[in-house]
Amino acid sequence: MLLGSIEAGGTKFVCAVGNDDYQVKYKVQFPTTTPEETLTKVVDYFKQFEIDALGVATFGPIEIRKTAPKYGYITSTPKPGWQDVDFIGFLKKEIKVPMSWTTDVNGSAYGEFTMATLFNEKINSLVYYTIGTGVGAGAVINGQLVGGIGHPEMGHVLLKRHPDDLEFKGICPFHGDCLEGLVAGPTFEVRTGKKGAEVPLTDQTWDILAYYIAQAALQTTLTLRPNKIVFGGGVTNQVLLEKVRIEFAKLLNDYVQVPPLDKYLTMPSVPNNGSANVGNFALAAKLLVD
Repeated sequence: MLLGSIEAGGTKFVCAVGNDDYQVKYKVQFPTTTPEETLTKVVDYFKQFEIDALGVATFGPIEIRKTAPKYGYITSTPKPGWQDVDFIGFLKKEIKVPMSWTTDVNGSAYGEFTMATLFNEKINSLVYYTIGTGVGAGAVINGQLVGGIGHPEMGHVLLKRHPDDLEFKGICPFHGDCLEGLVAGPTFEVRTGKKGAEVPLTDQTWDILAYYIAQAALQTTLTLRPNKIVFGGGVTNQVLLEKVRIEFAKLLNDYVQVPPLDKYLTMPSVPNNGSANVGNFALAAKLLVD
């Protein structure tokens, strides 16, 4: 059995083909340009293979209700040119296989949950945050992705401001200083004039980001009580994560019990932010047995 995966990001698309052990056999990536050009490249790539099912995880917001007229659409995204794009409809004209459809962070969350299950980690719930150009999170509870009338938008929760960051207005075009507006990758350049990769890990900006990310982890802990919270994306690194653990411990103040923080607040188990591929393969395979 061959399974397909599309990880659709605002900067690049990653297309992969794997087996039913969720191992990537073939992979390609290309820049995200216009919908017509980008999705045509996707179709041309998968036409080379006889895949049995396809998992799609994309930047959003997207319509996930199967009964909705715009199921399979990217909807009110801030990504220029991608508003109201019939993503799944475009693919189905040329690729005649079952397709799963979810957000990029849901795909990653399901991938991390799948890996935990494969390695006999005794968990039934997990939340995955990606902190990169944008910020979002997906949640798996009792093996199911969370979402009813839509998918979670946990990157846009509001937070208490850090006392040394009150002048920063945030970059989210919808909310200003929500989580995404305060910790996404582009905030480094606005705050410091440097790309995140150029900002020393000793710079106070990292402490400010940790304070905000820890608040998000606290909200998630008290709302969903997951077994684990995973942080991926280009901004995340081990130094930042350790700062987040310290801030989280202060904020939680032993109010409820959580696992040891080195097990509870973690980096992804799949290297190179490849969790979405595993999740897409698993969701695609599920279509063939449900």
